[in-house]
Amino acid sequence: MKISAVVLAAGKGVRMCSELPKVAHKAAGKPMILHIIDIVRQAGIEDINVVVGHGREVVQQLLAQEKVNFVLQEQQLGTGHALLQADKNIDPDSTVIVLTGDTPLLRSSTIRELINFHQQQKSPGTILSAELSNPAGYGRVIRQADQSFSRIVEEKDATEAERQIREINSGIYCFQAGKVFELLKKINTNNAQGEYYLTDVLELIKDTKQTVNIIKVEDAQEIYGVNDRIQLAYVESILRKRKNLELMREGVTIMDPSSTFIDKDVRVKKDSIILPYTIIEGSTLIGENCQIGPYSRISNSHIGDNVIIDSSRVNEARIGNQCSIGPFAYLRPQSELHDNVKVGDFAEIKKSIIGEHSKIPHLSYVGDAIIGKGVNVGAGTITCNYDGRNKHQTIIEDQAFIGSNTNLVAPVKVGENATIGAGSTIAHDVPPDSLSVERAKQKNFQNWANKNR
Repeated sequence: MKISAVVLAAGKGVRMCSELPKVAHKAAGKPMILHIIDIVRQAGIEDINVVVGHGREVVQQLLAQEKVNFVLQEQQLGTGHALLQADKNIDPDSTVIVLTGDTPLLRSSTIRELINFHQQQKSPGTILSAELSNPAGYGRVIRQADQSFSRIVEEKDATEAERQIREINSGIYCFQAGKVFELLKKINTNNAQGEYYLTDVLELIKDTKQTVNIIKVEDAQEIYGVNDRIQLAYVESILRKRKNLELMREGVTIMDPSSTFIDKDVRVKKDSIILPYTIIEGSTLIGENCQIGPYSRISNSHIGDNVIIDSSRVNEARIGNQCSIGPFAYLRPQSELHDNVKVGDFAEIKKSIIGEHSKIPHLSYVGDAIIGKGVNVGAGTITCNYDGRNKHQTIIEDQAFIGSNTNLVAPVKVGENATIGAGSTIAHDVPPDSLSVERAKQKNFQNWANKNR
């Protein structure tokens, strides 16, 4: 049977106190709505419909590459009204699973379990419930004496006795599509919120003498929804803990998981070591036998095997094998280091290619440059790449030696095996195999100090 998913993502999220729609806020490095789309896809569902409303342009932009169908809920009139907007997109003979866009802790295995249970029971509707020690804020699942479904009551509509019930409605359901859309047209807004509650459909199913089934999730954390930034921080902490555990099971050493922050989409290969106070973000890939940190931040970068990154910032860079970075180095976007490169303390690389076995040991700025193999860049070297209007390129060919405190005024080319004397300002090309020195003649003034005191 065909399975379709409808993700409800039209709400503003007033308690977030933000211009961003709630589902666009990030948890573990990616917007919550993208977590849900990934989870649904991992469960094997390809027909995904996202109901958008407030901030829809932002949500649509986030999902532009995700091949989902967008459904517009012009007015936010409740969850029942939101699902009804997807009527025309869903095959009446299919199973439809309904999820919310603010539950990034949900696992794909739970979705599959819910769908399988629903289809085995051949019920028009199935609820995913959970038992919470503190159910405040959630709708409660009311059961009959034989433990079958009676109804769901929202907290604002619940009596004091009903609020003591700990089994809550997760907001995640499976329906027989044709049946649910037929019944959605019959619900009303007679409730404290004045909205069309999706849960009212469940009572209508029961009234037709058909069974509404309930399946309880084992790990109640999975259905934890985000309504404010405090809850967002809580969800973030769980996602990061899951990620650290996943990596450690795969052979990565994380010295102190509580002080290590790794985004969900990061990949780290076995036998690498992550030291404390390290942040690894985005789509970063770290190879085998690396040592990262302490106090390093790496974003959207590709790092080879046997690399050391000590107390440094790496952003959108590519680093080859056996490289050494830092401490206190800064690799900016479009920096590419080939194998066996050293970038030392207080060196900054921007939009440059550094060839194999080259060294930029310390206190240098290399921007818009191409550096060949086996080049030594002395301390305090600067590529003067900006003339006030445009950026220009510096080329340093293989085996060149750049003396300390050199200024390379781009555009300029230093030939293969050339040497630059320390303290030079080089504004013209240097031929291969040559020595270039640019200094004013030194003058010493005898007894100058005594005369001027």
